[in-house]
Amino acid sequence: MEGLIMTAQLLLGLCILVGLHELGHMLAAKAFGMKVEKFSIGFPPKIFGFKIGETEYSLGALPLGGFVKISGMIDESLDTNYLKSEPEPWEYRAKPAWQRLIVMMGGIIMNIITGIVVFICVVYFYGDTYYSVDEVNKHGIYVNEIGREMGLERGDKVIKLNGKSFDNFDEVRNPNFLLAEGSYYTILRKGREIDIHIPSDLIEKLSEKDVDRNFIDALKPFLVNKVEDGTPAARAGLQKGDKIIAVDGEPVPYFQDLQKILYRNSGKNIDLKVARSQKDAIDTLQLSSEVTEKGTLGFYPAWDLEVSRTHYTFVESIPKGTKEAFGVIIIQLKAFKKILKGEVSASKSLSGPIGIAQFFGGVWNWTHFWMITGMLSMVLAFMNFLPIPALDGGHVVFLSYEIISGRPPSDKFLEGAQKVGMFLLLGIMVFAFGNDIYKWLF
Repeated sequence: MEGLIMTAQLLLGLCILVGLHELGHMLAAKAFGMKVEKFSIGFPPKIFGFKIGETEYSLGALPLGGFVKISGMIDESLDTNYLKSEPEPWEYRAKPAWQRLIVMMGGIIMNIITGIVVFICVVYFYGDTYYSVDEVNKHGIYVNEIGREMGLERGDKVIKLNGKSFDNFDEVRNPNFLLAEGSYYTILRKGREIDIHIPSDLIEKLSEKDVDRNFIDALKPFLVNKVEDGTPAARAGLQKGDKIIAVDGEPVPYFQDLQKILYRNSGKNIDLKVARSQKDAIDTLQLSSEVTEKGTLGFYPAWDLEVSRTHYTFVESIPKGTKEAFGVIIIQLKAFKKILKGEVSASKSLSGPIGIAQFFGGVWNWTHFWMITGMLSMVLAFMNFLPIPALDGGHVVFLSYEIISGRPPSDKFLEGAQKVGMFLLLGIMVFAFGNDIYKWLF
């Protein structure tokens, strides 16, 4: 079921983003009087289609992209028969270069607008929900092996990021911070301030398969929240509001401690020491439970930490949402820089459709869905702006040359560039698919 939900979210997200991207091209083309022959979400073979006016609208069976066919334009169809005749007034090639440039930028602009609108709406409707640094520092941080390799220790208190105070603990894992050159934590350990620098290959390590990406997290005191029916927790008699104090005599003050013990005792029986509130008293109970093969008991925890919430007016949401949207592009630029410098492996950092589906996750949560869709919209705009022939960015480069020099590249050059670009894109798609499958299998 999780796989179906992942696939459904991926397909819906791609249909929205590709449809809006191609809509941007089409609206710009029609605004300048160009004839748009086809508008397709997905690539052939065609599942179904219909025609309105001069344009055929269709849905393709391969949902990994889409296209708009504009008369008189050398595109991915590589149809060049029209070049033998004189340009018609409604053809792409008959229009001024500045109009053609706007048409080529239409998809990118539409994706940027979509990303900004999504982020603004998420900020406005949901605001910020987070744990403050002060709340987390009542207990300190939990770190896994990657965090320990960096020099962090359990119980450290993060007080600054790059020398600056901060409030939202989520910032300690913000990709913008982790990818920036020379980033470092300032932590408080036994009364001493210590700087812990972010290693340049951290993102690559976090991209490894089956790696716990929470290399730094809040130590989480917890209570039992919802107990699932038919699980070991239910059979043992655990109830909502219970506090598990110890397992087999070993204290578990934090949920991370409980997880370790349960994982170590997968498939075995354990003894639980539980504190339960009864009116004005707290009873201490001894319960026995089995542990599933996955190392769980079958309950949802509730963190015993105070949550901070910030709500924004619509006016306040506009600059904040816009900043968060463009923050996605900044992350992409930083990531590409690290890849080009050889600090991060492209194979471990880049994801194709399978990897993107995993970002959506196997649980349908509309807030999460729109956050990922907004992020992907900005990524799509960034990727399409790359100066690769066959991508919008390649067309922008050629049109910019025409505007500056006063003469367009030859049709033969454009046709050749389009073929090279299609070959590169095909290679990238094969690499992305293959890389996803390799990471999934191995």
